[in-house]
Amino acid sequence: MRLNQSWLKDFAGAWIFYTVLPICPWINPRFKRIARFAPVIGLIIGCLQAGLWLVLSKNNWPTQAIVPLVLVTEVLITGGLHLDGLMDTADGIAAGGNKCLKAMTDSRIGASGVNALLIIILVQFSALIRLENFAPIAILISSFWGRVSPLWAIINFPYLREDGSSSFHRENSKGWYELIPSVIGLIILIGILTSISINWMTKFNAISGTLTGVIPALLIPHLLGKKLKGHSGDSYGATVVIVETITLLILALFFPGV
Repeated sequence: MRLNQSWLKDFAGAWIFYTVLPICPWINPRFKRIARFAPVIGLIIGCLQAGLWLVLSKNNWPTQAIVPLVLVTEVLITGGLHLDGLMDTADGIAAGGNKCLKAMTDSRIGASGVNALLIIILVQFSALIRLENFAPIAILISSFWGRVSPLWAIINFPYLREDGSSSFHRENSKGWYELIPSVIGLIILIGILTSISINWMTKFNAISGTLTGVIPALLIPHLLGKKLKGHSGDSYGATVVIVETITLLILALFFPGV
């Protein structure tokens, strides 16, 4: 019972930390091991985005009009949390050397941060248009794996700033045990995708498409960690956005308009 309460409190903390959505007031949130529930939160956000896509498409909205609304939905739900990390990380990498951490903590956004944001938005926009009917499934897949990626960073790399606001992720991490909710989430994701698929070919595409997200989810946080010699809250957010984008792009290349 204690374990269940612990999970519930951390899930409530994750819900508050990663979204701006309301939560049941009688749940007492705890902000310790909340990162382990980020992939599950990602599934919920992806379901909301996919649901919006399906509703608008049923009402004969063109794909070019649906895509911006779906992208805006994620920004509104998360409060732009991960995009802020992306821009700060881009500025830090551009500054390089001893100036890297200082640039990442600067509240002002530099040219590199703006460029990174623009590139991410345009690539996601292009990929979703290319995906067409497969886009709702791709959104679920990318939203899940994007939020698995920081777990790899938390487990395998030191935290860059001792006084950082996100250092508690690393301090409270239980190593590979943090991946248990991700495994459960992956099973749920595959179950959702196979249940909504209308034929065996679509089921195969959905499952194989899901598994493609493993590579960027592990590779991106590893490369960023090597580049920065560790991770911070900003780079955690950057990995989410970059992995989401690369996953969408890969799916667009192999499953266009399926």
